[in-house]
Amino acid sequence: MVFRKPPDGGWGWVIVVVSFFTQFLCYGSPLAVGVLYLEWLDAFGEGKGKTAWVGSLANGIGLLASPVCSICVSSFGARPVAIFSGFMVAGGLMMSSFAPNIYFLYVSYGIVVGLGCGLLYTATVTITCHYFDKRRGLALGLISTGSSVGLFIYAALQRKLIDLYGLDGCLLIVGALSLNILACGSLMRPLESSESPPPEKPCVDKVPDQYFVYHEKEKTVEENISILEKGYVDEKCVNNVPDFKQDSILNKNVLSSINVNEKDTYKKKVVEQTNLCKQLAKRKWQLYLNYWEETLVLFKNKVFSALFVAILLFDIGGFPPSLLMEDVARSANVNEDDYHMPLISIIGIMTAVGKLTLGILADFKWVNTLYLYVTTLLMTGVALFAIPFAKSYLTLAMLSGILGFLTGNWSIFPYVTTKTVGIEKLTHAYGILMFFAGLGNSLGPPIVGWFYDWTQEYNTAFYFSGFCVLLGGFLLLLAALPCWNACTSQSSKLPPNTYSYKVASSA
Repeated sequence: MVFRKPPDGGWGWVIVVVSFFTQFLCYGSPLAVGVLYLEWLDAFGEGKGKTAWVGSLANGIGLLASPVCSICVSSFGARPVAIFSGFMVAGGLMMSSFAPNIYFLYVSYGIVVGLGCGLLYTATVTITCHYFDKRRGLALGLISTGSSVGLFIYAALQRKLIDLYGLDGCLLIVGALSLNILACGSLMRPLESSESPPPEKPCVDKVPDQYFVYHEKEKTVEENISILEKGYVDEKCVNNVPDFKQDSILNKNVLSSINVNEKDTYKKKVVEQTNLCKQLAKRKWQLYLNYWEETLVLFKNKVFSALFVAILLFDIGGFPPSLLMEDVARSANVNEDDYHMPLISIIGIMTAVGKLTLGILADFKWVNTLYLYVTTLLMTGVALFAIPFAKSYLTLAMLSGILGFLTGNWSIFPYVTTKTVGIEKLTHAYGILMFFAGLGNSLGPPIVGWFYDWTQEYNTAFYFSGFCVLLGGFLLLLAALPCWNACTSQSSKLPPNTYSYKVASSA
């Protein structure tokens, strides 16, 4: 398939719109799962830690399976993957309405819906990157706000549906809404060249000549047989004398020569295919070795190592509020009449604002993206420490808005990764970091829930969350200090393949 130059417009804006709604429809319910979390606590009577696994799996499994999602999109294309994933998300939500216990939800909502969201995220980002080059940052920023807007709307929508139709009816209706992903996916037309490529030779013509020995000899044998038969028939016509004995001898000689040639050629073909398989296996093994060598080189970079620890600790501590804030308000005995807007909706809309604002700041030359990212981590840790002191809806709403805005640092995370390892290592490094981010998303809410089950209050849980985020921020700050680069340059010169984030250069 031959791709033409990204048009940076045209049908690309249709791709942006459908990708926005795709992320809106698929991530709306999983990100606003805090509303469902309260209902599942009452319906199944399980502990908070065990119940929190449902939402954490739905949000973390897609990141954990990001390598698999990338392979699927690369192999089948964005449009087929989006349509198939739409069925997964809708089917998982509808199946969850019939869940008899919490373990069924682990599979239907946690794994099926979560994996479908991961596939859709990869498909939307990939197809958008194909259509945009100069405006790629703007396009990706617009589609990324779809999940935040979905969180804002679905938090209120799911609460209203639960009041009207119950938990089961809510999941059925939300699953039916997710079927609109199929219409969005059908519009993700792949970017192909308008001019048809020159006709390729058949696959048979591309095979090296040595593999045609068997077929060529078969063809030669068939031609010989036809020539002999033709000559023999002509001779019979002239003499009009049947000679069955000569006919049988001739056929035996021809068949014996055919069998000998076939056996020799078949043996040669088996040997050649065996050698080819050995070469392919050796090449595949070498690729795996190169992959692990490149991974080790990445972890030799102290800033990248600190970044991987920071993103893991940030998701362990920073993700639980979006899932548990509603239960925090209920545990603090906040009056329901004071609720003007669900706390999760506030987190969602402020996350969208944070993504756009931090993304714009990152484009300024005088802003150091790594220092900006570290600042968001440290402020998030302080906000998490303040949650146990919030006893009213107003203070919880303010903290929810602050946490939502700071969670928008996801929009500058690719900038930080690029500056740390270089553009040529971005794909490899970003995949590793997203895996650990998914691990943090999966572990964070259950850990906070277990703290509550152990202490019967959220104070200790959010102290732990704040400590995790602050620790990750301080480690990343220490690794990025300019003095480390000075010490490294004085002690020894860096190898040509080692990447260093020079903070002073862009500060």
